[in-house]
Amino acid sequence: MHKVIDRLKILVFGAFLVASAISVAVNFIWLAPGKACEQAGNWWDWRTRTCAHPILISDITGRVISDEASHKASKAARAAPQTPAIPAQK
Repeated sequence: MHKVIDRLKILVFGAFLVASAISVAVNFIWLAPGKACEQAGNWWDWRTRTCAHPILISDITGRVISDEASHKASKAARAAPQTPAIPAQK
């Protein structure tokens, strides 16, 4: 019985070490760089571990954004009647 307890102690301690190592690796590989990237104002993609800088569409197309037109469009979108997502049952 004493040998079984010793083996179980080693097994539990080994599982604890593996879980701790995985936790530290996840923190240093995904979480810490993600927090640093988002604090800099960038976008973090955890799947590819990519820190991307957002680019405005106007920078790509060269179009000038007029504030008056965007305000009118947003007001029209808000004023449009919204249809219910679930039709009423009879």
